[in-house]
Amino acid sequence: MRIGITGHCNLAADSVAPVRRALAEALAPYAGADLVGVSCLARGADQLFAEAVLAAGGGLEVVLPSADYRETRVRPDNREMFDRLLVSAACVRFMPHLKAGGQAYEDANEALLGGVDRLFAVWDGRPARGKGGTAEAVGAARGRGLPVDVVWPDGARRK
Repeated sequence: MRIGITGHCNLAADSVAPVRRALAEALAPYAGADLVGVSCLARGADQLFAEAVLAAGGGLEVVLPSADYRETRVRPDNREMFDRLLVSAACVRFMPHLKAGGQAYEDANEALLGGVDRLFAVWDGRPARGKGGTAEAVGAARGRGLPVDVVWPDGARRK
């Protein structure tokens, strides 16, 4: 089973543990070597999902929006986590963009959606704040008939 992730990168600190637990519960039916998680490794939901996939015995594939993604979009205080997850990936795919931005994020979402059987969305149900956002990815997945599991535990919130 190939499961992709989309979700908020700006989770409130007190939302991390409940989201982590909810992702582990959602992945439990798919646990084991046949599970492949596909993530762009953005901070927040993407990284929590990647950790949960690895903890469930699955493999990780990463889709990076651009060649400069780590240097320009990964904050210094998140680079160790990003790097740890990146080197745990069985496969890393870069979109054909030198610089991160709206089109790069849209293309990464499209690549992710095109390679999964189901999408998990750590999403509060609110509209997108920009191109390539969570709401946009959920809409695209639903539009192509891809099953979407919204993971938003009680009390979860964005910063």
